[in-house]
Amino acid sequence: MNIKRVGWLLVGVIMAAGIFLYALFNKEIKTLSTLSRVENTTLFSMEYRDDYGLDEFLEKGARTDAEVVEFVSKKLLKGLPLEFELPDFGCSTFAAQTPDGDYIFGRNFDFKPTPILVLKTYPESGYASVSTVDLDFLGYGNHNLPTDAGFLDKAVILASAYAPMDGINEKGLSIAVLQIFDEPTRQSTGKLGLTTSTAIRMVLDKAATVDEAINLLKQYDMNASAGSNYHFQLADASGNTAIVEYINNEMKILEQAQCATNFLLTPGQWNDKGEGYDRYDTLKATLGRTKNTLTEQEGMMLLKSVVLNDEGWPTQWSAVFNNTRKTINYCIHRDYKKTYSFSVR
Repeated sequence: MNIKRVGWLLVGVIMAAGIFLYALFNKEIKTLSTLSRVENTTLFSMEYRDDYGLDEFLEKGARTDAEVVEFVSKKLLKGLPLEFELPDFGCSTFAAQTPDGDYIFGRNFDFKPTPILVLKTYPESGYASVSTVDLDFLGYGNHNLPTDAGFLDKAVILASAYAPMDGINEKGLSIAVLQIFDEPTRQSTGKLGLTTSTAIRMVLDKAATVDEAINLLKQYDMNASAGSNYHFQLADASGNTAIVEYINNEMKILEQAQCATNFLLTPGQWNDKGEGYDRYDTLKATLGRTKNTLTEQEGMMLLKSVVLNDEGWPTQWSAVFNNTRKTINYCIHRDYKKTYSFSVR
């Protein structure tokens, strides 16, 4: 066989492989084509306009991250292997109102340096939303950026729909998760199960208000991810806020709670479990002094005042969600001189 013939054979094989991949991932390629890097940072954005199967997922639920991985691998990745893990992280949140009457929700996410994804989703049977994903959970890193990956490695980012850490939807409902360093929640009441990040996905897609979000969470058994415990802060466009936490596998709801860090807030003997007491005191004191009134810029500066510079858990992003206008401003990697703005629509 001459060299020319071998060359044409290789071209044919490559073309056939390309056609096969396109046929297999036709819809998913549309989503992956929207993946872009924001300026020259490790912040990325992507739009998910195709079905990622949440309704199907909620019909069976999941009690472990492994079950989520199995569903996502089959539904979105055509059986490609996927690793998904939520490691330890620290956070701070607050809710306030601007002098103009807008309701805002602020959030710091504290974790090791990692690429960040701002994900826009447009489900047919749910609300559009913008959520934030730490791409370390999906295996990416600062030396392994998703835009530099080959197609099959890049396809893993499709799983980001099931890995949000916070977000806001088109109804102006915001949610964020914060870790509690305690025994993981393992509810077993006979209801379908949800894990930490899939609960956030459900709330963003299916709830318009804080009350609706709480009612949805009550319908499922919570099974916390990564061997830890978590609580959620919620805030909506009407100014309603709440913190949902789980103590001894029982859901606790704190209404009109304005801020949170990494310890349980429900009154009781468990309040000494966790950390972030100093950050919480700063948030609470500032909100008390201002009567819960802050401009968006002041809200971002409040997040800056409780930033973590720890080598293991430096703050990766600070976000101010405007629940009235359905917009988000991000500052990343503790650089508060530069803001990146997004909107749900």
